[in-house]
Amino acid sequence: MRQNMQGGSLERGWDGPWYRVRAEVFEASFLPSEGEHLDVVCNVDVFVTLKDGSRWTATVFTVAEVERLMKLWAETDEALGGRYFWVSDGLIVRDPGIDSMTEVIAGLIENGEFSEIFQRLIDD
Repeated sequence: MRQNMQGGSLERGWDGPWYRVRAEVFEASFLPSEGEHLDVVCNVDVFVTLKDGSRWTATVFTVAEVERLMKLWAETDEALGGRYFWVSDGLIVRDPGIDSMTEVIAGLIENGEFSEIFQRLIDD
């Protein structure tokens, strides 16, 4: 993982069921399954709060996890027998793990694509 993501150091740690990663311009709150090792997470919900206070969400999948799900659905006849994969707030990444996913989030913020991929949460 880059040592200086978003121009500052990272803080990481558990906060109840959430695994939070704090950088200078964002905080990512991941919700891995209980007991799941953070280096192998391949399907996880994440909420991101940007420096401006806006809140965003996505479900992050690895390519391997998408393939696994599609094969499973071929057997259970979900998603037209596993012939497609779709999720409105999905982000597919190559590599598993919270660190890898955090790097992708930081990169999306840096290159300006973040708001095209993550869904903004609106407070009621």
